[in-house]
Amino acid sequence: MKAVLCKEFGPPATLVIEDIASPAPGKGQVVVSVKACGVNYPDILIIQGKYQLKPPFPFSPGSEVSGIVKEVGAGVNSVKAGDRVIAFCGLGGFAEEVVTETTKLIPLPASIDFATAAGFTLVYSTAYHALKDRAQLKPGETLLVLGAAGGVGLATVELGKLLGARVIAAASSDEKLAVCKQMGADETINYSAEDLRERIKALTNGSGVDVVFDPLGGNFTEPVLRSVAWNGRFLVIGFVAGDIPRIPLNLPLLKGSSIVGVFWGSFTEHEPKRNQQNLQELLTLLAQGKIKPHISATYPLERAAEALNDLVNRNVIGKAVLLTTT
Repeated sequence: MKAVLCKEFGPPATLVIEDIASPAPGKGQVVVSVKACGVNYPDILIIQGKYQLKPPFPFSPGSEVSGIVKEVGAGVNSVKAGDRVIAFCGLGGFAEEVVTETTKLIPLPASIDFATAAGFTLVYSTAYHALKDRAQLKPGETLLVLGAAGGVGLATVELGKLLGARVIAAASSDEKLAVCKQMGADETINYSAEDLRERIKALTNGSGVDVVFDPLGGNFTEPVLRSVAWNGRFLVIGFVAGDIPRIPLNLPLLKGSSIVGVFWGSFTEHEPKRNQQNLQELLTLLAQGKIKPHISATYPLERAAEALNDLVNRNVIGKAVLLTTT
């Protein structure tokens, strides 16, 4: 089978594609013939050695795939060869086949195509966990989404509206903000052309926002934290903009606000039952057509480096997905 391999830490250009042996399933495992794999920002960090997880070489990035079960290992009776599935495999998705545990499989209805399924799990699960479990977002509250045109940003815009919030989407261009409006944003802020704090103040009549979803970090965090309403919740998602901010702790003190960490990966390990419940709720919304990943670009497996570079350069609106020919 073909696989995209990382043999040394570095930029996407250091990745290679090679023919390697097909994996064999162990006890409680299955082999999935990959049809599509989502491309996510953690994939970039992993191949650069900047992520919490540092796997041994060689390895394939790619954490969320959709495909068809090819082979099952000993003791597996929950799925069989030929079943359509989504798998959150953690690693190995940039390949024609991947081996994973049955606990990481989700049945895929025939009504949902493989590309949509591969762009679904990580971004919607992160957004839903953030808004439902960590922020406890209430109908009528105001939600500000930074980096709103990214995969997780658009998922948050969509889910925020479904949960009854007034959603303000902030992104770096009018083109990106137009997609945010299509996904349900009530108001938009172009933080490349507008003063972020002043625009928030104008849109909230000076009262501030109840919940902030921040996957950017860097220079965006402090001015937005200063724009949080009384009893507001500031959700720390990641640091795509670069630096990890150093926050003056008098800011949450003065606002009675909370700074709340959101790490969906750890949530799945510590609270697997709640995670499964969230996934079932999200799959129901997906099947009902109430949510749908915005996939702006698809690439063949051989162009994985290009897909990652487009993500680095912020040329992707919503999700990018790799497609195999298997």
